[in-house]
Amino acid sequence: MSESRIDFRKAEFLISAPDIAHLNEYLPGDVGVEIAFAGRSNAGKSSALNLLTEQKIARTSKTPGRTQLINVFKLDKHRRLVDLPGYGFAQVPLALKKKWQQALGEYLLKRNCLGGVVVLMDIRHPLKDLDMQMIEWAVESHIPVLALLTKADKLGQSDRMKMVNEVRKKLSHFDKDAVKVEPFSSLKGIGKNKALSILDAWCKPEWLMQQIAAEAAADE
Repeated sequence: MSESRIDFRKAEFLISAPDIAHLNEYLPGDVGVEIAFAGRSNAGKSSALNLLTEQKIARTSKTPGRTQLINVFKLDKHRRLVDLPGYGFAQVPLALKKKWQQALGEYLLKRNCLGGVVVLMDIRHPLKDLDMQMIEWAVESHIPVLALLTKADKLGQSDRMKMVNEVRKKLSHFDKDAVKVEPFSSLKGIGKNKALSILDAWCKPEWLMQQIAAEAAADE
């Protein structure tokens, strides 16, 4: 069963929520598929979302930590992208940082429609403790991971691929289908097409394709 490639340029803002309770009130966690974007607050998460959707859909700032809410963007009636609060860097009061971390943890643990996690890391400083925790949690929960090594334009091609291979080696104890590692640059477009291909596949689990086909048949 097939479907044309998902057009990520159609993404549009749907809702911002401070925590999982508010999100579930608006959008039940067992509806459709969501792809979550997570990373340290200086990893270039918003810039990556903007490149992949070819629009300024996520706010970027020179001050890390601006993403304080769970921001949801609709691709179509069945699929969504989710920009999660950044972790591990933002210069904010401890109480607020704990609130963000709680919202992040609750989303990852309780959102049943989560179909994949994009973990963004600066290619020059990958696999910090919180990054590893995120990857390990997703793998243990049988959720596929795309580790995007951002700001790849900061390195020459040789050094870039050396770093990519080092990260792949450090994550090689995971199944190759569970964690994929790719270089990425929002500035130069490096890795854009590869990332979109992976996200496209995540947006088409067999159960959802069957549901869409059934809905189409019912409408005929």
